[in-house]
Amino acid sequence: MLSLAESMTALRHIAESQPVATLSLAFADAGHEFALVGGPVRDAMLGRAVTDLDFTTSARPDETRAVLESLTKNIWDVGRDFGTIAAQINGEQVEITTYRADTYRDDSRKPEVSFGDTIDGDLVRRDFTMNALALMLPELRLVDVAGGVEDLIAGRIVTPASPEASFTDDPLRMLRAARFASQLGFEVAPETEAAMVRFSERLDIISAERIRDELTKLLLTADPLPGIRLLVDTGLAARFLPELVELVATQDDHGRHKDVYEHSLTVLRQAIELEAARRDPEVEEPAAPDLVLRLAALLHDIGKPATRRFEGGGVTFHHHDIVGAKLAKKRLRELRFDNSTIKRVARLVELHLRFFGYSDQQWTDSAVRRYVRDAGGELEQLHILTRADVTTRNRRKAERLEHAYDDIERRITELAEQEELAAVRPELDGAAIMRLLEIPPGPLVGRAYAYLLEVRLDEGVIGEEAATQRLLAWYREQTAGSEG
Repeated sequence: MLSLAESMTALRHIAESQPVATLSLAFADAGHEFALVGGPVRDAMLGRAVTDLDFTTSARPDETRAVLESLTKNIWDVGRDFGTIAAQINGEQVEITTYRADTYRDDSRKPEVSFGDTIDGDLVRRDFTMNALALMLPELRLVDVAGGVEDLIAGRIVTPASPEASFTDDPLRMLRAARFASQLGFEVAPETEAAMVRFSERLDIISAERIRDELTKLLLTADPLPGIRLLVDTGLAARFLPELVELVATQDDHGRHKDVYEHSLTVLRQAIELEAARRDPEVEEPAAPDLVLRLAALLHDIGKPATRRFEGGGVTFHHHDIVGAKLAKKRLRELRFDNSTIKRVARLVELHLRFFGYSDQQWTDSAVRRYVRDAGGELEQLHILTRADVTTRNRRKAERLEHAYDDIERRITELAEQEELAAVRPELDGAAIMRLLEIPPGPLVGRAYAYLLEVRLDEGVIGEEAATQRLLAWYREQTAGSEG
């Protein structure tokens, strides 16, 4: 948190920027109140980068549009029914929302929109005091209706109104509290957390898409663990990610004091650390956080509760990777993630155990090729996930596994240089197969291609002539079998 003088300097710098100054003067000339509000004010006071410009005004939507039309032709309604108009001003995209005073019915996912008349009334209905801050423009007057500055200084997440009223109005705010806990490193006030427990069931009225978006924002923070713990502890996670909650009571296969839930959080943390460590330092722009990797790390063991068995005085979780992949697909579909994300996360969950055992018996080149083939475009993420999945306190075992994975990565690199491993395919394509066997398109062509791919994976490059002979021999066997 910057000092108050430093905060006002940062806010003044934003206010004097060309797009903000242009807007504030235009609205003032039209007789409307106008303010920078919420996140930009909070982030400026915290010394964080301000990336989005959100404004509020006493002007009604039609009046807002009229003011904007005097400044630019690039205007669009992003939520006109909710009072929000967006525009491009001096190269900056901005959103301007009319003062609001809306509420949610008990059974509604959408607010009953009503416009307000005062900045104080607009701010008091916002989610948290740190976001209930406004900088009135162009006069540079800071409005704080609920002690938001004090809560920023204290690193505290508090609702402006009572938490009961706030979370009844919009239950998604409970997920936002978890996200801000991770994003800003703040603590949720005890009364706010207690209300999250009491009102967790109200989250059921929120659409899966909105829940998905908040979960995504949480996972993409630098340290998602505090927010995830809060979601589990308050019972909110049970409403939309029950598989994660079920891990809490699932003891791992070594009977250690950590449950599988704690192990999963450790894997997530280690995956984030490895993700950052493996980035190319030569690249000026750091890569965006990898949502697929983080989802896979969090969910990689969700198949364990369903596969837990007590055998020989111990605990086993046979095939939890396969079961976990199916559960991950189902859950991510219900949360309305896109098909590509679902497919990639499930693939990583299914493959996360494949490496273990390599250190006991080194793989053949064929096994390495299959590992790369099965990982597909997620090979780098699988490298990270597999390394992150080592959470043993046994230093000797951890070092052995690390050296083994160093070795498999080396072998993948060597084979890739020799064989273009990332694009493993048979020497003969479908057209060649149909020509040589004199057969039309159909399932037989697919089976022939699959056979040649297995030969390629087992033996490497054998050449087109040898591949042709192998194909003809295979086809003779197939036809002989069908004739018999």
